[in-house]
Amino acid sequence: MADSSKKMQIVFASAECAPFVKTGGLGDVAGSLPAALVRAGAEVIVMVPKYATIKDEYKAQMEHFSDFYVSLGWRNEYCGLEKLEHDGVTYMFIDNERYFARDYPYGFFDDGERFAFFSKAITESLQHLPAGFECDILHCNDWQTALAPVFLREFYQGLPLYDRVKTVFSIHNVAFQGQFSDTVMEDILGVAHIPAAASQLRCDACSINYMLGALRYADAITTVSPTYANEIQTPEFGEGLDGVLRERSYALQGILNGIDVAGFDPATDKRIAANYTVEDRSGKAVCKAKLQEELGLEVRDDRPLMVMVTRLTRQKGMDLVMYALDRILAGGVQVAVLGTGDRDYEDGLRYFQDKYPGTMAARIEFDPALSQRMYAAADMFLMPSKFEPCGLSQIIAMRYGTLPIVRETGGLKDTVIPYNEFTGEGTGFSFSNFSGDEMGDAVFRAARLFWDNRDAWNQLVTQAMSQDFSWTRSADKYLDLYFFMHPEIERPAAVVDETEAVAGPVAAEEPKAEEKPVEAEPAKAEPKVKAEVALEAEDEVKPAAKPAAKKTTTRKTTAKKVTTVKAAATKTTAAKTTTTRKRTTAAAKKAAEAEAAPEVKAEVAEDKPAAKAPAKTAAKKTTATAKKTTATKATATKAAATKAAEKPAAKVEETPAESKAEATVEAKPAAKTTTRKRTTTAKKTTAKAAAPKAEAMPAAVKEETKPAAKPKPAPKAAKVKTAPKATAKVEPAKEAPVSPAASTEEKAPTKKTSVRKATATRKRR
Repeated sequence: MADSSKKMQIVFASAECAPFVKTGGLGDVAGSLPAALVRAGAEVIVMVPKYATIKDEYKAQMEHFSDFYVSLGWRNEYCGLEKLEHDGVTYMFIDNERYFARDYPYGFFDDGERFAFFSKAITESLQHLPAGFECDILHCNDWQTALAPVFLREFYQGLPLYDRVKTVFSIHNVAFQGQFSDTVMEDILGVAHIPAAASQLRCDACSINYMLGALRYADAITTVSPTYANEIQTPEFGEGLDGVLRERSYALQGILNGIDVAGFDPATDKRIAANYTVEDRSGKAVCKAKLQEELGLEVRDDRPLMVMVTRLTRQKGMDLVMYALDRILAGGVQVAVLGTGDRDYEDGLRYFQDKYPGTMAARIEFDPALSQRMYAAADMFLMPSKFEPCGLSQIIAMRYGTLPIVRETGGLKDTVIPYNEFTGEGTGFSFSNFSGDEMGDAVFRAARLFWDNRDAWNQLVTQAMSQDFSWTRSADKYLDLYFFMHPEIERPAAVVDETEAVAGPVAAEEPKAEEKPVEAEPAKAEPKVKAEVALEAEDEVKPAAKPAAKKTTTRKTTAKKVTTVKAAATKTTAAKTTTTRKRTTAAAKKAAEAEAAPEVKAEVAEDKPAAKAPAKTAAKKTTATAKKTTATKATATKAAATKAAEKPAAKVEETPAESKAEATVEAKPAAKTTTRKRTTTAKKTTAKAAAPKAEAMPAAVKEETKPAAKPKPAPKAAKVKTAPKATAKVEPAKEAPVSPAASTEEKAPTKKTSVRKATATRKRR
């Protein structure tokens, strides 16, 4: 039963968190996602190390909340909890000066010990949280917190407070895994004596891997984009962990990061030269002119300005940039690059700046304010990464109306919709292979649109600026996952209405998706067969004579119906190759032969009901009937032919549904007029007589030898005679398509048929 009074309570653990400490994208996520979760109705506590680099203004706001000791291998380490409320979120800073009072968050010889302590302190802290806060979800991020799920399972499982805790582990970049010597297993982690933990942490003969532990112990695994979630399951992108990620793929999903839409808003940003909105972008032109002037570029609005704000590394695609930059600059595209990184790339950018003055600008530095001005001023933003888990730069660029040119990998593929020149769809430009030529082509596709079709360009900018990349959207996806793991907690209705479920519904709908086709197939199969038969019958039978069709339907049993359907389906291909003209002619000639059938049948029906006489009498009557059939048929042929010629084809066309209904209603009385009182001898005689003319004779005569369902009194026969004249309906399903062989025989002269029938009669005598 869902608890409507309880809120989802989440502990979010991260090694960095904006605005307190940030070195990359992880800091942005930890700074924005918890606040969005709080706005969505959850209670969140963020746990971060209390680094010495945190600004004093924040340290002054912290209050000492609790302190305790954490056992780490053979040692007990002090842990203080410093509490800070900021933007509605509660932050708990893990205080231990020996580990965290340093000038920089990472990059020290004892990082393995430092972050093992941080992970253990997180799990221990769950007992020391504010009153009323019982952790439902422990959300850990990257290798620095990866041991928390391991410690939780191995040291705290079974304690009442910890039983309800579900763990989520987020991979922000699978390349950084936290690999250390296996000597830390006993000395620091204290798990060497636990075979399950020791084996699952080990990545080779002498090393352990912190991230590997989290991938095996966490209840759910997320990463920062759906495409990246697929990529890291391959050897190319998995960095050696693709095997375990494939094993746990059922627990892995990608959820896109968002951006702080209030902080990155061209309408209110005070860091840019002029503000603008999606409706009025005149301010963007001012920003472009100011930046061109600032960077020493030609101040021209008719030349596209492309920028990069990036680390200068191979992962960011700098190899492709170095390869294609000469071609791009010579083609008339202005380029500005801001960033630091590998020395080779820095020198290369300086070379191109000297070679193309006024067209190329390189700023080898880290300048957040300048980066903001570049996002706002540029026409295009280049991001040709070799791999990119999510990426925020392309999202920020779109927010400022700068069209991204990206390689289709990871989050870049998920966030940028490539421009489609035929439909006008898109929010940027993309290329698929890690190739300098492909990247250059993509740049010039964008430049040509800028030069040749400014209306289409402006529409693309509007679409890019209208995208929703808020953290609210991302938070809703995470809440889907959290509430799926805790179904006993009722989710607030407002949140459910706003979003589509991700984790819960995926699990719930999978069986349905498999079952639906199975259930649907039988239901669809019948109409399909019927439709084929009906269509076929409509093609072949429409021009046929009306009375004969009715009589054909009189003695069909259930078994015969099945056979007719099968036969009709088998003959579909052959019958449909015959042209409409041929079918019409064949049917008209068949009508001429069949016109006499009602009279013949009526006579038979009149004779048979009286047949309670001995077998010999019945045999005589059969012979007499056969004679009458031949004579009547020969006489009626000419009249029938004349009738068929006079009747227009339009009258014969009816819908299969109408024909079937009419024929079924009228067939029943006719079927009941025949009698079963025939001897075996009589049946054999009739069968032999029918054999030579089986293909040429109408169906009504052929079927006289088969016993009908029930004997009926003679008066019913009168109805059968009059019925053909009263209606003009055709039953499509019963009149099987005319095969080419049958059509040939039907075209034979009526005289020959009569002679053959007469001969058969003499033989029977």
